Amino acid sequence: MDDIGMLSSDGRKGLVIVITGHGKGKTTAAFGQAMRAVGHGLRVQVIQFLKKVESGEVRAASRLEGLTVKQFGTGDFVDLDQPEPREFEMARLGLEAARKAVEDPQTDMVILDEINTALCCRLLPLPDILFLINNRRPGLHLILTGRDAPVEIIELADTVSEIVEIKHHHSRGDTARKGIEY
Repeated sequence: MDDIGMLSSDGRKGLVIVITGHGKGKTTAAFGQAMRAVGHGLRVQVIQFLKKVESGEVRAASRLEGLTVKQFGTGDFVDLDQPEPREFEMARLGLEAARKAVEDPQTDMVILDEINTALCCRLLPLPDILFLINNRRPGLHLILTGRDAPVEIIELADTVSEIVEIKHHHSRGDTARKGIEY
């Protein structure tokens, strides 16, 4: 689909934003974008792949009108080299939810959190996500997060940010902290 097909009623194209890299803060950046959008009256749906935890951002989102979060993970650590069958099922359910969110005329922004990671470990077929991007509703903003974004998605994106780890407190043995990692 060409850019003209992606124009909204105000004449502006919906953006595709990718936040990738091995550094900390991809989900946090996406939720910051969601907060900004909700602050301007936009309606945002977040579909989280590989996650099932009541994190601080999920708790905060539940208090905000116009921001919904749906999680599609088992709650267990995922072996990205050899995911379990139930991870494939959760990813499939997440993709169904993503399709519905992208089609929902009341939604202005959809965040597919950890979608790149789900693609990297082959939980989902890349052509399905490329189809979702290329056939989204006019004016819909789409944000894709997770490590190792496929080059095909990077090429389709309007904005790509890579978060690089320079130093992380986990490397000195610190455990995850409430309000920082979750």
